[in-house]
Amino acid sequence: MKLTPAEEALLERAATLTRDIVTPNAARWERERTIDHEGLAAAIDIGLTRLQVTAAFGGFDMSFACKARLADVLGAGDFGFTMSVLNTQNAAAKLSRDAPAAVAARYVPDLIAGKRVGCTALSEPGAGSDFAAITTRATRCDGGWRIDGAKAWISNAERADVVILYAQTEPGSGGRGIACFVIDGRREGFVREPAFALGGQNTIGTGGFRLEGYLASDEEMLHPPGQAFKAALGSINGARTYIAAMCCGMVGEALRVCADFGERRSTFGKPLADHQGWRWRLAEAASELAASRLMVEHAAALIDRREDAQLAAAQAKLIATRMADRQLPVLAQAMGAEGLREHHPFARHLMGARVAGFVDGSTEMLLERICAVMRK
Repeated sequence: MKLTPAEEALLERAATLTRDIVTPNAARWERERTIDHEGLAAAIDIGLTRLQVTAAFGGFDMSFACKARLADVLGAGDFGFTMSVLNTQNAAAKLSRDAPAAVAARYVPDLIAGKRVGCTALSEPGAGSDFAAITTRATRCDGGWRIDGAKAWISNAERADVVILYAQTEPGSGGRGIACFVIDGRREGFVREPAFALGGQNTIGTGGFRLEGYLASDEEMLHPPGQAFKAALGSINGARTYIAAMCCGMVGEALRVCADFGERRSTFGKPLADHQGWRWRLAEAASELAASRLMVEHAAALIDRREDAQLAAAQAKLIATRMADRQLPVLAQAMGAEGLREHHPFARHLMGARVAGFVDGSTEMLLERICAVMRK
């Protein structure tokens, strides 16, 4: 899909942000386990939180193809930063489209301005890839819904206070009884858990929270039972596609660093790049990267055309994550001990690839989804 001039300009600004701010600071952010204000402010300043927000709320209303390309560009710098920014953008975009005007007006301006942080809450301590098994309960009460339950493994949960949350209204009904709400983290009944201490990619702010007698009004239900499950699956197809794009960005940056090093580093009297065995590693990585990017483009095009993208999205994520798992260690090895230095992206991106293998459907879940579609 051909991007508009405005979309191309946004991607150019994002590439500058990645080069000048994200890449130089990502290692420090990981050490400090947070993204500093400068990085987030720069993302907001160039409009990344407005990407798919409707024009009525000051958004750019851009294509999903642009979003996938943006994920590739930002992913080159840091997986966690990209996930954090996109999750806030996702919340703003969804509210601008699906919430009643008064509810959207309450949250969207603050989300795109960076005054509030957004997230989407599907996973629970006992329900990850099996979304239909969630037990967070929404019970009818006077004037709305009482919500109780716990969410876990949520990106941005460490600081998000505008939450797109899915809850079960009819226990035992599976996906049929699930509804979607917007939750205000500043309201009584929202209890934030401490952020998870991970072995890497702490900039995502992964954690969880509990809802204890939280009251949501009728207008804060974004999708009723019977519609929310389908809406969630649609959003997961998008997430799988941009996660695949982020994997491409990480491998692309590792390849760039490695190729530059190969021209500067000499062994046995000639540059590394003149050694056939060494440069073949890069050729193979570049070829697999090109194939993965084509799969991402295909899935993104289906999403923009509002066609069924579940197979294409699952396949794109499966292939791109496996490509990153395979090629990042190869490229790191091609750097020798130099690749261990913190300012290079290899260790950070290796952990990003591992995270990518779990979020929005594990690799095993994707294989089952692909099998199910093939058998129809």
